[in-house]
Amino acid sequence: MADLLTHDEYKAIAAQLTPPSMSFINGSLRPASDGGTIAVTNPATGERITEIAACTTEDVDYAVASARAAFESGCWSKMHPSERKGILIKLTQLIEQHGDELAVLESIDSGKPISDCVTIDIPEVVHTISWHAELIDKIYDQTAPVGSGAMAMVVREPVGVVGAVLPWNFPILMLAWKMAPSLAAGCSVVLKPAAQTSLTAIRVAELAAEAGVPAGVFNVVTGSGRVVGEAIGRHMDVDMVTFTGSTVTGRRFLNYSADSNIKEVVLELGGKNPCVVLDDAEDLDTVAEQVVAAAFWNMGENCSAGSRLIVQEGVKEALLAKIVEHAKEWKTGDPLDPSNQLGALVDKGHFDKVTEYFDIAKQDGHRLIMGGESVDGCYVLPTIYDDVKNSDRLATEEIFGPVLSVITVSSYEEAIAVANDTEYGLAASVFTANARKSMRAAQALRAGTVTVNCFGEGDITTPFGGYKQSGFGGRDNSIHAHDQFTQLKTIWVDLGDEA
Repeated sequence: MADLLTHDEYKAIAAQLTPPSMSFINGSLRPASDGGTIAVTNPATGERITEIAACTTEDVDYAVASARAAFESGCWSKMHPSERKGILIKLTQLIEQHGDELAVLESIDSGKPISDCVTIDIPEVVHTISWHAELIDKIYDQTAPVGSGAMAMVVREPVGVVGAVLPWNFPILMLAWKMAPSLAAGCSVVLKPAAQTSLTAIRVAELAAEAGVPAGVFNVVTGSGRVVGEAIGRHMDVDMVTFTGSTVTGRRFLNYSADSNIKEVVLELGGKNPCVVLDDAEDLDTVAEQVVAAAFWNMGENCSAGSRLIVQEGVKEALLAKIVEHAKEWKTGDPLDPSNQLGALVDKGHFDKVTEYFDIAKQDGHRLIMGGESVDGCYVLPTIYDDVKNSDRLATEEIFGPVLSVITVSSYEEAIAVANDTEYGLAASVFTANARKSMRAAQALRAGTVTVNCFGEGDITTPFGGYKQSGFGGRDNSIHAHDQFTQLKTIWVDLGDEA
């Protein structure tokens, strides 16, 4: 785990930063073709950080053309696997060297706590890129059992030009989840960061060029989703799109694909994830600690957040008391203060959306256990509502803030039915001391990741994605993420005497 600096030291780093402001296309920084910009604001203070390029469809065309030219030249796609691996390992070393700079840039841009940026996000970025880099020269292709009269080889080839569109909640980590397997596979990438949180993506593109990634192979195009995102989704020379974000926007990318070149689309979308606590759960203090982390980590701005607590009535009151105790330990405040576990929501628009649910909760008669209020700026305190029905808006809509809804059930069967009664299926947790019951629950829960007696998302070795409206077309992380950026080709060789 990285060592944390002091609050004053992080503020000093922030004061000395020169935030990037331009897109990175074909190996160099570029303004938008029409000179347009978007203001970037620190959500914790309301102060302007910089202005970034508001790129146009012309900029997207140039980035895609650069990516295509680089791909067809073979400068990366046909580079020896060990050499490609070495460049990506060099990139991880540069990210580590610039770790504090990147962590502070991420914190002031997104409102994320610096403690998370330093101890979780930057180390995970390094680990993700290095893991996929190490995979490059360790994956073997196959031959099929076709008999002695022929040879059939099944080989992987890079899919081509990949459009990667990122969310704003984990900007640099989601960048790594997309860029690492796609570059490792030999693809060229046109990446669009969220308009609210573009700064670390631009900086990583600069470091990638310094590490030796050829011009045109990794491009970062900043701007709005309606302009840049749609242009990537509809582009006839983009072979594949990988997107993480809302289910509403994910549907648009499916339409863009259908309306253009039927490009492959991989979607990691929303979630309304259940934490199921059964009445035989042991050590309620530990359970409460996990429930709090599931609900409030990253200010609840997390697609796998455990925002529905489905608890059997026999342990409910004792568990709620312990949850409140642990939630009070999560300090909210200046993201650059490493003593704070919770920072600011990403922007005023999202803050307004989250706090609207406080009024909805009052209208629907939910019982406020704690929180339900905001602090000056874009800060929302950890909030818990009881007496929520699974059909209520607090239980069905992805709030994407630090709001936990408590749903009471009477039996194991009811708990599983309620947990699965959602249009989403990204993640789920179950807490029980009965090993057999835990495995039955893990099998019954309709979610891409199910954790037992803990909150988590797996790690780089395990695929991450969802069922139902939480995902489509593939997974992030693991060898499965690497494979989805490749095409399978069969090469058939006739070995007969007359061939």
